[in-house]
Amino acid sequence: MRALLADSTRSALLLLATLLSACQTPLSQLQELAAAHERQVENLPGSPFPLVLATPRHPVPGQRLRVYLEGDGHAWATSSQPSLDPSPRQLLLAELAFTDPTPNLYLARPCQFISAPACTTALWTNRRYAEEIVHSLDQALDQLKARYDNRDFELVGYSGGATLALLLALRRDDIAQVQTLAGNLSPRRWTATLKLTPLDGSLEPLDQRERLARIPQRHLLGDADRVIPRVLLDDYRRALGQADCLEAAILPGVGHAEGWPQAWAAWREQPLSCVP
Repeated sequence: MRALLADSTRSALLLLATLLSACQTPLSQLQELAAAHERQVENLPGSPFPLVLATPRHPVPGQRLRVYLEGDGHAWATSSQPSLDPSPRQLLLAELAFTDPTPNLYLARPCQFISAPACTTALWTNRRYAEEIVHSLDQALDQLKARYDNRDFELVGYSGGATLALLLALRRDDIAQVQTLAGNLSPRRWTATLKLTPLDGSLEPLDQRERLARIPQRHLLGDADRVIPRVLLDDYRRALGQADCLEAAILPGVGHAEGWPQAWAAWREQPLSCVP
């Protein structure tokens, strides 16, 4: 009888823990993960969008600062219904940032983890790469540079964060290099290839091919990725043409959200061979 009661108690506690975990907001989950890695989560002021930033608790040294740019997050609740909260439900990129020994920050995109009056569903659906989104992140990099006095940035963009990383690099002169993980490198070609609704109102990196080709960049893609199939990486390279410094690798056994902790650990400290 006691054994049965003990088993029942354990099951009840397990169920309670599961329910409590499910009730956590995305922000509280991010704060909990950050605290476990001695990081702190803060709101970076901005108009019209404040942004959520996760930083180490100790000073960030170095002349180059690595910034992890979050992807599209939970953009759609169903195939036809936009989400009311685009915050990512899986904190994959935050985990990659928090376990990276390179001096780095994690930066969410507008309307993730924190809302603002200017947040509308269009900003994480068809206008997810719009001018106001890129401008907000551009302002954030200015603030970070003033705070840390770094010389330049390395941008690491995951999924849709890859588009934002390339768009930021196109308008700034202090982006030393861009690395993308499961990256959407061309929203226009992505929607056309997968027969999705065009992202009207979003910017397209390949519209500035000449400048884009001069940006040092590395793109890592899993061979099991069904969200960003390999053909899109091949198509991007052909469309870009002759690039000054472009590397790419297809990672075996890696999906869109699977296998990245091990894969990125093997790549994150490898410099681009074409960067002096």
